[in-house]
Amino acid sequence: MKEHRRAFASDACSVGAARHFVAQTLRAIGLTCVVDVACLLTSELVTNAVVHAGSPVDLVVAVTDGRVRIEVHDRLDRLLSPAGPPPSTEASSGRGLHLVDALSETWGIQHDGTGKSVWFALTSTS
Repeated sequence: MKEHRRAFASDACSVGAARHFVAQTLRAIGLTCVVDVACLLTSELVTNAVVHAGSPVDLVVAVTDGRVRIEVHDRLDRLLSPAGPPPSTEASSGRGLHLVDALSETWGIQHDGTGKSVWFALTSTS
């Protein structure tokens, strides 16, 4: 397994920087077919970490045999539940984990005493 790591500040600019890091990493290793979905889901998870945790974010892109696992770790160890019912069509937020659930092969939440990690996995179909 090959891991690529980067730390980001708790800052709105980190969302775009994280998306760029993921795109650049996946393109460099030839997983171009998952770049768009990986960047969208990374944006959602980093945005959630910046807005709700207000802490620095550690991002890991791990690749094994055409499968990519992206993990976003923040420093807020508040319990986070898997996606519940979708928000109403009028709601302006609350869709992030629903997107992760709908578009990833698998995903999860881990609490480790120093914060939490939300991760998802995608498999290359190219």
